Amino acid sequence: MTEPNSTDRTTSNGADRSAHDRRQRRILIGVALMFFAPLALSFYFYYGKFWHPGGRVNAGELIEPARPLPALALPLANSERTNPQFLQGKWTLLYVQLGRCDDECRRHLYDTRQVRLALDREMNRVQRVFIGDGDCCDLKELLAAHPDLIAIRASPGDEPLLKLLPTRSGAVNSHRVYLIDPLGNVMMFYEADAKPKGMLEDMKRLLRLSSIG
Repeated sequence: MTEPNSTDRTTSNGADRSAHDRRQRRILIGVALMFFAPLALSFYFYYGKFWHPGGRVNAGELIEPARPLPALALPLANSERTNPQFLQGKWTLLYVQLGRCDDECRRHLYDTRQVRLALDREMNRVQRVFIGDGDCCDLKELLAAHPDLIAIRASPGDEPLLKLLPTRSGAVNSHRVYLIDPLGNVMMFYEADAKPKGMLEDMKRLLRLSSIG
């Protein structure tokens, strides 16, 4: 029997390595799909067509495309500062009031508090953030009424965030409530006349469909 020459052995070794490399790539792709597929499906469900089955069902106005918000350490009402990633990891209901917190401002803060409480076992997946300046209100009184509220003092440092919020006639404090996803993207807003029941239904749907936050 003729022994394989060095060229045959080299070809055989090369083929073995190539087959091994292909197997390794398939394994890596499989692992990547296991990790990213649930995240991709979550985005598809709440940003894609399933968010509008048979027509519009959401009470809020979708922001398309969603806008990534910057990581910022902002001053809190208690003189501390937020973690730069404080808008990530949870769903966030954001309300901004520059100037006096009037009756409508207080109503929106009350409504977002009640919506979060109504989520019951899912409420810890949602946080509320309020950005107000020094003239907005008695912050101690505000925090006593809303102990779960992340109250931020308005400052020049929040401008990179505020300029990304869709506004009406350029006015940030138009009594809109903004919804931010757990990846830090502002993806929806509620107009001043939005009903808390609609906001609650949106939140229930998003929390049910989402595997993040």
